[in-house]
Order: sequence, then C-alpha cells, then structure tokens
Amino acid sequence: MIQTPYYLIDKSKLLKNMERIAEVREKSGAKALLALKCFATWSVFDLMRDYMDGTTSSSLNEVRLGHERFGKETHAYSVAYADYEIDEVVSHADKIIFNSIGQLERFADKASGIVRGLRLNPQVSSSSFDLADPARPFSRLGEWDVARVEKVMDRISGFMIHNNCENADFDLFDRMLGTIEERFAPLLRKADWVSLGGGIHFTGDDYPIERFAERLKRFSGDYGVQVYLEPGEASITKSTTLEVTVLDTLFNGKNLAIVDSSIEAHMLDLLIYRENAKVSPNEGPHNYMVCGKSCLAGDVFGEFRFANELKVGDRISFQDAAGYTMVKKNWFNGVKMPAIAIKELDGSIRTVREFTYSDFEQSLS
Repeated sequence: MIQTPYYLIDKSKLLKNMERIAEVREKSGAKALLALKCFATWSVFDLMRDYMDGTTSSSLNEVRLGHERFGKETHAYSVAYADYEIDEVVSHADKIIFNSIGQLERFADKASGIVRGLRLNPQVSSSSFDLADPARPFSRLGEWDVARVEKVMDRISGFMIHNNCENADFDLFDRMLGTIEERFAPLLRKADWVSLGGGIHFTGDDYPIERFAERLKRFSGDYGVQVYLEPGEASITKSTTLEVTVLDTLFNGKNLAIVDSSIEAHMLDLLIYRENAKVSPNEGPHNYMVCGKSCLAGDVFGEFRFANELKVGDRISFQDAAGYTMVKKNWFNGVKMPAIAIKELDGSIRTVREFTYSDFEQSLS
C-alpha cells in the first residue's frame, strides 16, 4: 500500500473526459489544448495526447513543459514576458499570444518566425468571484479597444479570449459569445483563429454537447476562423483523489479528525476560494470536521458525515483533487508533499513520483 498522502489519478475516469473532448472536437471542428496552469502532471500525457491537440501555457516553464512533454501544438501566453526569456519562449512555441499591444510591439519582431496573436478582454465574464474575474474593473488581462487593435492587425493573425470561469451554463456561454461577436466582429472577420479559452465545463454531467458543438461550428463559419478551446478543469474533472490518513481525533465542541495532509499545502485553491473539499459518500450518523496538520488555525478541509466513527489509521479520499492542486502544492510547514500515483486502465496502481527531504531542502537556499 502506498504511504499517504498521495494524489491518485484514475486513468479510466480521465478517459471519460478525454472522450467528451474528442466528441466536441469532431462535431464542432474546434481544437482542444490542455491548460497547463490547471494541470501539468505529464505522466498521464501519454493518454491525453491521443485526444487533444496540444497545450497552452502561462509562463516560460509551462511552454517548455508543453513542448517537451506533450508535443503537438504549443501555444505560449503570458501576462507579460521579460526581455531575458522571450527568445526561449519563442523557441518552444508554435504560436505566441501577447497580453497587450505594448508587449506585441516590443516583441513582435523576435516572434516573427511563429504565429502571433493578442488577448482580447470583452469586459464581461461568467465569474462571480472578483479574484478570478478576468473582466474585473481595471483588469490587466487583454485589450478591449477595437480601434487600437485594428492598427496592429498586420502583426497578428488571431486572438485569445478567456472570460469563462467554472461555467457549466451553456446559455450563459452562448450569451457571452454573442457579446464578444457584437463588440469584436470587425476584428474577428480579419482573424484566422480564435481561442475561447478555458473555464467551460463541457465535460460535466448533462452539459448539452450537441448545442455547444453547433454554436462553436457556427462561430467558426461566420468568421472563417479556426476555433480553439483551452480546457483545464474540464480535462481532468473527477479524475483524481487526494488520499490521506487520520492521525488523531479530538473533541472541542465538534468531533475533529486531523489527517496527514494540509489544505494550504495540498489543496490551496479551496482555501483561497473559501470552499470545502469533497468526500464521497458524504453520509452517515457521524459528523467530523476534518483538519490538516499544519499550524494554520484555518487548515480545515470541511465537515463531513461518515458511516462509522473515525479512528487513527482510517483512510479518507478527497474527491476531484486534480485541478489547481498539484500545480500549486507547496512546502508550508515542511509538511510531507503528497506522492503522485496513477491507476492504470487495467486497474493496477503505480507511484510515479515521491518527494523527499532533499526536495524540501533544494526548494529553499
């Protein structure tokens, strides 16, 4: 048995998402790029590569990882590139997307050997959380002035528009795409390709795939563009668990269970967005607040119900633990970093990475 804590990626569950992505690609003509900012565990790229067209990135390190470990199309995007990194970024990318006209004008010549694009900000999004809203007031994410962008169309061939965040509502997606068309139609008609970014939960249960594919195909046809999608969460949703063990139990007005993991170190996004982890099944007569082992007072995974009283040595599986977890894990308190394991399609489980004291030491100075 693998020593907890560890992330367990189940390839059979990952495959379900890949098959939905393949269906959308086939029916819509859109291409799909894995968003490495959400998930970059390259040990399962062998499976994902057969169902996706490549990767998209947010930094030099990610674009290099996409190029070297995934292959196929490699899109480079960053909020801002530094002078010292632009040449290496270009060397790994097939397409580079600049966040601003200023960055485009600064680096367009250095990127003249690959396809160049620009990020647009439609000033509307599906996000209800200001921290994650790309269209928030005074946003730095992309250009919005059509007249200014028209002046640089001779230096670019397409656009990236990312304004969906955890959007499982097709009708909302449809309305926002309509807004994009209203605001940017003159630019779209001059483009060869348009990426609609990520944050669209089209691999979720009951999502209207047929309507979604038809809308993408219509958009592509109306403007004569190749459409790209950048699924992050949609690629890996429900595919992975974080496996932990109960280390102690106590009572302080509520039943508490302390596990060998930390929400701040191992599922940081939940702490940032004030969300609870998921346990399945979350039912039974015994209620526990499950807590992490770091010194942070609010290191709490959530309150859950269990069929039996928890005791030291019991295992708990936190569900849906792939997106924005492994890419954000950290060494806070020096808490043991979860290993990474893969459950193969034949049911066998193998550990692909374990982290040691040396990794902790080398992460510092």
